[in-house]
Amino acid sequence: MADYEKLSIKQWAVEDRPREKLLSKGIRSLTDAELIAILIRSGTSRESAVDLAKRILKTTGNNLNELSRMTVHDLQKFRGIGEAKAISIIAAMELGRRRKLSEVLQKKQITSSRDVFDFFQPFLGDLSYEEFWVLHLSRSNRIMAWKKISQGGIAGTVTDIRLILKDALENTSTSMIICHNHPSGNLQPSDADKEITRKIKEAAGLMDIRLLDHVIIGNESYFSFADEGLMG
Repeated sequence: MADYEKLSIKQWAVEDRPREKLLSKGIRSLTDAELIAILIRSGTSRESAVDLAKRILKTTGNNLNELSRMTVHDLQKFRGIGEAKAISIIAAMELGRRRKLSEVLQKKQITSSRDVFDFFQPFLGDLSYEEFWVLHLSRSNRIMAWKKISQGGIAGTVTDIRLILKDALENTSTSMIICHNHPSGNLQPSDADKEITRKIKEAAGLMDIRLLDHVIIGNESYFSFADEGLMG
């Protein structure tokens, strides 16, 4: 067998080249590294596109969720990855997020905290910073609209509750759910999380809008104020 570590992709056996392998064996036969190699098209004089992709994945623990956290600047730190290649990888990661969101939107009705997690995880699950979102619902808990309210530390950015309520009135929502992520992985609510929840619930109640839940999103799990009896 040829020593593939020392060959360019063009010198590999036809059936082992990523594009040819896709055509002959199907998309599911390709490894994550081979799929990324198709995106970046070429490697360097020292390594093939597949080897370059393997090297990038190795730094993430071979975890695509960690790869999706990388920025253009992060990816360009790898020899052989320029701006165009970095953008191709990031665009592919974003398409994956949007596909997952499209699947969730087919349901469009929120019946549990798990539904909230499934909806927001594509937005928030792999971010390295906090974002705060609001989900607006109809009387039958069908999704009417969703909006990012702020970005950054929750205590420092979510300060104008009037803007949240203004958005709720414009969307004629009868209830809403607030949501933010904890990039650290610790899903326990902070004192600031609890205080914001209380203030938004009280203000919304004055306008006959129900705050149903506050969900904290992690990569693979979540914390629900409603499930834990913290909605008051």
